Amino acid sequence: MGCTVLVAGLFGMIMVAYANTPLPTQPQQQAIEQGSIIYYRDGKTEIARLGTKREIVPISKIPRHVQDAFIAVENRTFRTDPGISVSGTLRAVWSTVSGQQVQGGSTITQEMARGYYDGLSQERTLKRKIMEIFVSIRAGKEMSKDEIMAIYLNTIYFGRGANGIQAAAQAYFDRDVDELTVAQGAYLAGRIQSPDAFDKAEAGRNWAPTRERFDYAVRGMAIVDPAKYGQLATTAKFPKLAPLDKKETLKGVNGYMVDIVQRELEKRGISRERLRKEGYRVTTTFDRKLMAAAKKTVESNLAAVGDRNIHANLAAVDPRNGQVLAFYSGHDYLKSFTNNAFDAGKQAASAFKPYVLAAWLEKGYSLRSYVSGDGPVTLPGTKPIGNSHDVGAAVQIDRATAESVNTAFATMAQEVGLEEVARIAEAAGIDEDDLEQAIEQHAYGMSIGAGLVTPVEQATGYGIFANGGVHHDAHVVLAVKAYTGRTVMKEAGKSATVISPDTAADATYAMQQVVRYGTARGTTLPGGRPIAGKTGTNNENKEAWFVGYTPQLSSAVGMYKEVPRIDPKTRKVIKDANGHTLRREVSLGDIQGAGTPTKIWRDFMTIAMANKPVEPFPAPAFGGETHDLVRKPTPKPTGEPSEGPSEEEAGADPACAGDPACAGPDESGDDPLGDAGDETADDGGDPGDSTTIDEGTQPFGGG
Repeated sequence: MGCTVLVAGLFGMIMVAYANTPLPTQPQQQAIEQGSIIYYRDGKTEIARLGTKREIVPISKIPRHVQDAFIAVENRTFRTDPGISVSGTLRAVWSTVSGQQVQGGSTITQEMARGYYDGLSQERTLKRKIMEIFVSIRAGKEMSKDEIMAIYLNTIYFGRGANGIQAAAQAYFDRDVDELTVAQGAYLAGRIQSPDAFDKAEAGRNWAPTRERFDYAVRGMAIVDPAKYGQLATTAKFPKLAPLDKKETLKGVNGYMVDIVQRELEKRGISRERLRKEGYRVTTTFDRKLMAAAKKTVESNLAAVGDRNIHANLAAVDPRNGQVLAFYSGHDYLKSFTNNAFDAGKQAASAFKPYVLAAWLEKGYSLRSYVSGDGPVTLPGTKPIGNSHDVGAAVQIDRATAESVNTAFATMAQEVGLEEVARIAEAAGIDEDDLEQAIEQHAYGMSIGAGLVTPVEQATGYGIFANGGVHHDAHVVLAVKAYTGRTVMKEAGKSATVISPDTAADATYAMQQVVRYGTARGTTLPGGRPIAGKTGTNNENKEAWFVGYTPQLSSAVGMYKEVPRIDPKTRKVIKDANGHTLRREVSLGDIQGAGTPTKIWRDFMTIAMANKPVEPFPAPAFGGETHDLVRKPTPKPTGEPSEGPSEEEAGADPACAGDPACAGPDESGDDPLGDAGDETADDGGDPGDSTTIDEGTQPFGGG
């Protein structure tokens, strides 16, 4: 009798104190933590989920039969009770006061309050239990049953690392919560009693505990709503579970995408910690089809090379907006963390020369000017620079571009100034520090590619030629939204005009000659689609490049070879403090820019441009004044005057109409490059891609 009075007195005090207890306003941080989802550019196809396995969903997405399953298991009077069970609460309070194990009796509202609101916890004390009761009664009066149920189902832990009903539906049945069947809802409701123990039992192929809880759930549903679930106990079958998801989020190429997305978000104010906890929905610029194409084309071509130490990286950027649509940094992020397409700076070789050409044209000088074809040339602070083949003492700039004549670009850079070349390259996206270092260490060698670049920088940089002189910063995030749908971050939209449209058109014309008659002659895309580009191979063939574009897409492919470093004394592989093999770069052998890199580019672009409209480049302006740095060669004697080369003789280039010089110095049109059948100009040999300078001390060159 005395105990009854004591308990009644305690309960009375609780009711009095309740009046002075408001409903908390702050949730526990761990109760609302949810992982973020990173999507491809379609905003639907997932790349990865990061952080806490929880995706908060509204009650409207949780089927009534799923809610009923939890009511049947946890709190059959939920729809009508005030938020607490008087008998259950008295039982629990007495157990706590008497020192016995805390008994059951918590309602769904109490479970919600305990797991959600800040200031409550799972500790087993009388003070905590009383506070829980206060809050639960308040919640029962001030919140709707739907609000309580939504918070409860989004908060609780289900096992398999899944927090909340949506994550549980994905973890156990590989579907969204609104697609759960009655049996699947009953299974999930049953397992929250002891999720870790049930996980362990099922891992050992012991299904008895969860089957027992499933049966309990379906019987309870029949009691809660006989009309709807009366036959469920005899008709419901234990559901088939999805295999345990052991997929590593960062495995394969996914890790490279996640890495660069996280880095861009950090720069824009969303830390990695926030990304893992605050439930963002990140839509990237990555095109799923093109990412697969990048992987396929790079890896298939590397397989044909047959040397595991040779690497190729690729980047594809939309020049009209700077969106990185695809890239290839490696086969598996978990085996090689370096995101090569963005981070592996390699010497640009002759793939840098278009920036020199742009500086020349911006200075007001014509593409039809004649510059030095003789080598070697010695310029201030620079080792002698030579050419791989003889083009004569004077060479017109469009031909110098097609054949990648080192002396031409070195003397052009001297005329316009290295600072102007660096200014344009930096504005196009090349790293300022790398440009400064190239000038400091190599002086005019910078003009023929001594500086370091990455595939993303080059794909972005050539975008100024594809996009009428306008540069857009490369970026990988289209939008970030909160889980509620509110936009948190929009696409970065920074752009700037770097060169004039006329300069871009004339530079593009020169680079079209590269694929028509020059170092990459014969490179085409289906349907006669217009393309322009530039090869690059440095001394000793340590790096090889092809960078090219259409009006819609700019892509860069770079190759290099690295072998393990060997201790000369022990002959053992040298490793760093973390156990990773240290490597050194060596020659690619006979691979040059016009070889495998160009083939990878062509294979990728064939897929990327399929079904895209064929867009022409702007006609060349042939602007600026003629500014010859050397004496123009005396024209060859010709026969009877003609009306100029036919369209076929001029390479089917409409811009050549009425322009006898279009096909090169030989105005007959029979020898567009004027190489008189010189075998050194062959596609496979990639003329100009190796210089005749001191290769041991100045490892850069042309092509």
